[in-house]
Amino acid sequence: MNYQNFPLEAQRRREPVFNLPPVIVALSAILIAVHVARQFLSQEADLKVLLWTAFLPARYSHVPVLNGLLPGGFAADVWTFVTYALLHGDAIHLAVNLIWFLAFGSAVAWRFGAPRFLVFCAVTAAAGSAVHLATHYGDIAPLVGASAAISGTMAAAVRFAFEAGGPLGAWRNSGPEAFRVPASPLLSSLRNPQVLVFLGVWFLLN
Repeated sequence: MNYQNFPLEAQRRREPVFNLPPVIVALSAILIAVHVARQFLSQEADLKVLLWTAFLPARYSHVPVLNGLLPGGFAADVWTFVTYALLHGDAIHLAVNLIWFLAFGSAVAWRFGAPRFLVFCAVTAAAGSAVHLATHYGDIAPLVGASAAISGTMAAAVRFAFEAGGPLGAWRNSGPEAFRVPASPLLSSLRNPQVLVFLGVWFLLN
């Protein structure tokens, strides 16, 4: 088909098949690159990566058997609250997280803009590891995966995505204004049937 025969205005209205925010594309590429790179590491080298970047509740319990084995000192005690989100257990873990990240992270990224979105992801990832620490204090098993950050983007998205005029609402809008509809109060969101169905599916999958 010769698109040159189309009216100029129609060509301008054509949208790309994948309309993703650049920050989502960049973060997804980083998550994939990290996972692929780990596949080429020896078991010993990959263990070092986990010790440096995964979240280990045992870091904070001063378990004697781990004295001297956990690298990074105080700095790693801080950065692993976030860096664990860059790692994934296997390809399925990564793929499932990416699907939800592309769907709901994109809506929040368009609304927030890249800098605010990155801060939001870091804060929600840290919140997830903090809850894990509180419920698994002293555990030596590493926590990995971006699930906490992605859950944060989903929680943010349901506040506006299902509203009238939002990207997933009954009267949806596909334009940029769809991502700027007013966010509903939390209790109102929890009374929205679409939100409740979404939450049910999410909890079932988890």
